[in-house]
Amino acid sequence: MQVTETLNDGLKRGYTITVTAEELAAKVDEKLLEAQPEIEMKGFRKGKVPMPLLKKQFGQRLLGEAMQDAVDGAMNQHFEETGDRPALQPEIKMTNEDWKEGDDVVVSLNYEALPSIEAPDFSDITLEKLVVKADDAAVQEALENLAKNAQNFEAKDGVAEDGDQVTMDFVGKVDGEAFEGGAAEDFPLVLGSGQFIPGFEEQLVGVSAGDEKSINVSFPDEYGAQHLAGKEAVFDCTIKAVKAPVEAAIDDELAKQFGAESLEALKAQIVERLEAEYGQASRAVLKRGLLDALDAKVSFDLPPSLVEAESKQIAHQLWHDAQEDVDQHDHSHGEIETTEDSDKLAVRRVKLGLLLAEIGSKAEVTVSDQEMTQAVIAQARQYPGQERQFFEFVQKNQQMQQQLRAPIFEDKVVDHILEQVNVTEKEVSKEEMQTAIEALETEE
Repeated sequence: MQVTETLNDGLKRGYTITVTAEELAAKVDEKLLEAQPEIEMKGFRKGKVPMPLLKKQFGQRLLGEAMQDAVDGAMNQHFEETGDRPALQPEIKMTNEDWKEGDDVVVSLNYEALPSIEAPDFSDITLEKLVVKADDAAVQEALENLAKNAQNFEAKDGVAEDGDQVTMDFVGKVDGEAFEGGAAEDFPLVLGSGQFIPGFEEQLVGVSAGDEKSINVSFPDEYGAQHLAGKEAVFDCTIKAVKAPVEAAIDDELAKQFGAESLEALKAQIVERLEAEYGQASRAVLKRGLLDALDAKVSFDLPPSLVEAESKQIAHQLWHDAQEDVDQHDHSHGEIETTEDSDKLAVRRVKLGLLLAEIGSKAEVTVSDQEMTQAVIAQARQYPGQERQFFEFVQKNQQMQQQLRAPIFEDKVVDHILEQVNVTEKEVSKEEMQTAIEALETEE
């Protein structure tokens, strides 16, 4: 077996691998010897079939398998000896297409190697960590928002307005006949909530307690109940009460509605939640600062194929972001052209991705089974009622597992680096933190 270099340009590599006919025949014999003890043939006891007969019967069938094994073995040996790591799947092609049994096998091997990366000295990197305290004003704002969400309704004089709650009895009829599920008593409906089909709630604006009103509506064509879809209906309504919204008082009773023992306990929970949110925002800004510093500090050759693939993905995502009415999985628009911006961002992402992977590998950073399980559980919550199917999908899908593992690995590598850089804290307002977060969103 012979490996000859044909290309060495930057990270591009090319080789010719020659497997001689003798080596290939020996590989076939090796496979036949492995299988011989289990082979039965008429006229021979199990395991006693002569090799010439086995070769005649199974030799041709094993030739392709032996050829593949020989090439794979030569390729793996090459990577072990050179230390090269392909950026993407190597391109392997048989060059003597008119090959016949008895000829040598000649294949070309082409790939882009991952660059050799030296981890930089982190000790001269200085970063600023933004710190926001949950002050009284922020806590009060959160309490007021909770009070709005926990609003009550009190009886009012006058007619119903948008936002009021109307309590009523109603009976719905299609073609003069009441239909199943179309009646209720003492039903509370907040006007403008969109709880009923279009056109229903608007006709209740202006009613008063004691009124009787007929509501004429049409069920949407796409209505869930097929026997009602597109049908015109009349709802005979008896209005029992009209109530106006009243914000809940900020007191112990409000706290109990949200699972706290007292208002002070609720405030403590709000402080904890706010500071957790501020902490997440602070880390996002700190992480961006670290990545910016590494991007400026480190330089090495990048595999063009990785940059091109990343740029295409970025361009595709940017196009979909601008076309909100097009499904993310709709590819009928064809391939999206890359741009200068997508190329620039791709270079940064590929460089930082390779750098973090190298740093993590040398630091022996790993993602535990427990961390993966937590990630799967968090993702499964997005599919209520289908959690089990999602778990099974992840178990069978290596690509999905990698998508879940990658951000965990990256964050752990970032934590590893942050332990070695100089970090100073700076207390800022909530507004200043928000400005910093918005800046991150506009940069990428």
